Amino acid sequence: MKDLLSMSDVEDQVDTILGIAEDLKSGKITGKPLEDKYFGMIFEKSSTRTRVSFEVGMNQLGGTPLYLSSKDLQLNRGEPIEDTARVLSRFLDCIMIRAKNHYDVVKLAEYSTIPIISGLTDKEHPCQAFADLLTIKEYKGKLNGIKLVFVGDGNNVCNSLLLASAYTGMNMTVACPPGYEPDSAIYQMALKAAKKSGSKIEIEHDVYKAVENADVLYTDVWVSMGDEEEQAERELIFKPYQINAELLSQAKDDAIVMHCLPAIRGQEITEDVMVSPQSAIWDEAENRLHAQKAILYYLLNED
Repeated sequence: MKDLLSMSDVEDQVDTILGIAEDLKSGKITGKPLEDKYFGMIFEKSSTRTRVSFEVGMNQLGGTPLYLSSKDLQLNRGEPIEDTARVLSRFLDCIMIRAKNHYDVVKLAEYSTIPIISGLTDKEHPCQAFADLLTIKEYKGKLNGIKLVFVGDGNNVCNSLLLASAYTGMNMTVACPPGYEPDSAIYQMALKAAKKSGSKIEIEHDVYKAVENADVLYTDVWVSMGDEEEQAERELIFKPYQINAELLSQAKDDAIVMHCLPAIRGQEITEDVMVSPQSAIWDEAENRLHAQKAILYYLLNED
């Protein structure tokens, strides 16, 4: 049985899953390969792209998705997550959970007898990373040797991209304020993997130095879900780390801009950059569908 709780779970299968995504998007893989499969989606946090892409994707593959709000499940009344795992494993073929705490996803997987997918936790967002890899490869024709600069908070998306970059030979620089670096354990994992793939992984606090010769500029909100109490402080600290026309001009002429969305225009990114010809944001959002379908196909297709 396979799970996707972290990019580290599929270290040796990243290219395989990306290839499936490309084949699904191009129409090379057709039909209803997941017919008669039932897919539960547990949400502890609000969602637009994760919910819609998984729900539409599972339908397109011939399976049946079930939306399960944690507020409506017995989890909300204190049922242990291990009991929920044992029971849902009897009904479903796969579960995606969008959770507040990574530990809960790990525990769900420990007690489940079916594949578990992390749809986002406080630690990682592997589903987003696959959509990002697909987008970069489409625009740049390759991943190996491409320079990705993540500008802003070293958050869950950043953590997954560090591992994704290291596994694919992509170079990644995290441009962040001191004290807002990515998870230290994941950073060390990425450095170790980078030695094998030949990628360069680094943290740089000087944002203008970081974006020199960048092929991709990437950002996310400064205040993630759960950090709302720090909003005023974060807005002040991250102000120099905005992706705007001036910063973009320091990257390569053909650099693209990415954002996992939702975006707060005028904070982490400006309106003009979001809608500029260099923006890959809307293709990136669409690729959540193709990436999610590829993950489901990889985990559930029995051929």
